[in-house]
Amino acid sequence: MPVRVSVVVCVYTEDRWEDILAAVSSVRAQSRPALETLLVVDHNPVLLDRLTREYQEVTGVRVLPNAGPRGLSAGRNTGITASRGEVVAFLDDDAVAESDWLSRFAAAYDDPRVMAVGGRTEPVWASGRRPDWFPDEFDWVVGCSYRGLPPGLVRVRNILGGNASFRRTAFDLAGGFATGIGRDGDRRPLGGEETELCIRLSRASPDAILLVDDRAVIHHKVPEARERFAYFRTRTYAEGLSKALVARSVGAGKGLESERRYATRVLPAGVARGLRDQVLARRGGARRAGAIVAGVLTAAGGYVVGSVRARRDGTTFSVVRIDAPAQANREAAA
Repeated sequence: MPVRVSVVVCVYTEDRWEDILAAVSSVRAQSRPALETLLVVDHNPVLLDRLTREYQEVTGVRVLPNAGPRGLSAGRNTGITASRGEVVAFLDDDAVAESDWLSRFAAAYDDPRVMAVGGRTEPVWASGRRPDWFPDEFDWVVGCSYRGLPPGLVRVRNILGGNASFRRTAFDLAGGFATGIGRDGDRRPLGGEETELCIRLSRASPDAILLVDDRAVIHHKVPEARERFAYFRTRTYAEGLSKALVARSVGAGKGLESERRYATRVLPAGVARGLRDQVLARRGGARRAGAIVAGVLTAAGGYVVGSVRARRDGTTFSVVRIDAPAQANREAAA
């Protein structure tokens, strides 16, 4: 029997109203229909009321408030708990999915060992094209897939949260997303919560398979403010802080396993490519090489600061257990 897929879209601001509507429309236009779409509103009563009115007569779309503390992790946990599908997929609120997105995800779950499947996220630049200084290797800064990820359908350590899916039983095994990691309403753009969850899942179930299928494509909007070097610098620093938290939670060995290859192979090749482009008089080559070096240094600085703070403050994380409410929902939907 084919798996049923619930889609969770976490939202928090009316500034993205049109983006939210577009995201939901892309889910409703899937060639393989979703069981349901859950819009989880993060502590914004005005937006909650507006979305409730917008979708009150739309079958298959539910609007609900974040039942936990402010932040993306708690919002996702709220959606997981309320979901009824055997698979829970996550879509960013400023992204649209291609029509075969869910069918690509669902096909991978024919193998019962597969516990998570991610996809490819393409940037949609507000200015109309990629800034010539912005290296492909750092597209994760704007929430997109980046140069260095393996192509095709491949096994990975972790998937990226804005274009992701998990088998429902994965959360029974490992719990939900940890609060205390990732975005929580603070202006600093933290991340890493999906990495921590994936590592925790692999420890709870060593036979679990986590995949990325680059045919499961979404298109992610990049506003002009995020095309600027100031945001690039802020986001790379915040990533260093996040990696320090992840390493504290799951250990530096697993927490930085993929990052070591990225830093020692992918990024040096990117610097060389940028310098070569400069020699060949291709626009932006030296700036791309410089941005890679700057990104590495600011991320490393964030990691050092984050590690010191975590040890000093005794940082802890709360992992939500997700069991009874979701089980009741699944039984009701059966």
